[in-house]
Amino acid sequence: MKHLPPELLQRYDVPGPRYTSYPTADRFVEAFGEQDYRQALEQRRQGVASRRLPLSLYVHVPFCESLCYYCACNKIITKHHDKALTYLDYLEREVALHVDHMGTGHAVSQLHLGGGSPTFLNDQELERLLAMLRESFNVVPGGETSIEIDPRTVTPARLQHVHRLGFNRLSFGVQDFEPAVQVAVHRIQPAWQVFDLVAASREIGFESVNVDLIYGLPRQSQETFARTLQQVSQLRPDRIALYAYAHLPERFKPQRRIDAQQLPSAADKVGMLSDALAVLMDAGYVYVGMDHFALPDDALAVAKRQGRLHRNFQGYSTQPDGDLIALGVSSIGRVGATYSQNAKTLDDYYDLLDQGRFPVVRGLALSRDDIVRRSIIMALMCQGAVLFESIELAHLVHFKSAFAAELERLEPLQSQGLVVVDDTGIQVTEMGWFFVRGIAMMFDRYLQADRDRTRFSKII
Repeated sequence: MKHLPPELLQRYDVPGPRYTSYPTADRFVEAFGEQDYRQALEQRRQGVASRRLPLSLYVHVPFCESLCYYCACNKIITKHHDKALTYLDYLEREVALHVDHMGTGHAVSQLHLGGGSPTFLNDQELERLLAMLRESFNVVPGGETSIEIDPRTVTPARLQHVHRLGFNRLSFGVQDFEPAVQVAVHRIQPAWQVFDLVAASREIGFESVNVDLIYGLPRQSQETFARTLQQVSQLRPDRIALYAYAHLPERFKPQRRIDAQQLPSAADKVGMLSDALAVLMDAGYVYVGMDHFALPDDALAVAKRQGRLHRNFQGYSTQPDGDLIALGVSSIGRVGATYSQNAKTLDDYYDLLDQGRFPVVRGLALSRDDIVRRSIIMALMCQGAVLFESIELAHLVHFKSAFAAELERLEPLQSQGLVVVDDTGIQVTEMGWFFVRGIAMMFDRYLQADRDRTRFSKII
């Protein structure tokens, strides 16, 4: 389905969570701290089943040389590269604390470096970081090792070095190819630069290349974004992540530099999304789900066809649904039935590690209700279906009784053709897959009780 009814796009142009976790990170509490995280690691160490599942690793590198005005990530703008050496010293301490509590050699099937700009680190620093991780964890052959790339910070020679370090997937931050838009968001990178780097990536032999795009930026219009979409179709990356810009200047200070009068209207944003769906699917991309597109032979598209999609804090994944160890300032992890987040400032992060403590400052221990709802929401987000019997057997609940209110809330969505609900379960339709965040929201207990959703991006 390439063309969606405009009235549906407008109706669901509302804020909502991305469900990289449930409950979502805005529900984390400071009452969950370092001792709770230690206990979760200990329970993992003692649990036979959990130790058999491979880990995911996420490392947050917060540094950037230049400020992008749209950015809502935790980052530190600096041209002082010596700060990276100090940061690596403290990452080593954090890894050592995990080794003390877990031992070495745990299998890792997914490793992701995010930021900030991981390529702020020079070749030697990246090499040191990878050696540190491989000394403590067993990154298994065939695993997914990915890194976010700022095209302004790399050359083909640097990409060759990244490949030698064992990375097999790259994600390029593009956002928009239009020069006027790039000026408006303070991120200038010529299209030819990205095309040259993607071509080099293919020659080097990376398994998959992703490109990030954002619609709804200042000075964008349907006409200008259509040009970017055509260029991306020519570039033909293996994966495309297409995000809606959420203008929240009261929360994210860099966004205050954006002239709100230059932002496209809500109708224009809906038009950009509609155009993007048509252009990318005409170009042969599979709509994997919620902002993600992939070529049919890419592992993500294959996983969707085979019902093997998962979600974690990095988005859709082909890797099994296991624990995520998160390293670095502000990073968010999952161990067992807990979520945890590290200190958000370097000073706090360094101070806690100086005390020999994990830098965890907030998190959440999931309740039984949280765990059941997480299973339902992730089944909707990843498989597009919920079988009542599977939930009942796994969690010892009677689905129709426990979720009578939620099933009632689904009735309008069923009449709109987004879901089919019968005696066996819930099935997201082909059209409903484009609105899956809105469908999942029906089962979010916290969101239904809290109507203040302005902290979330729009679901369309």
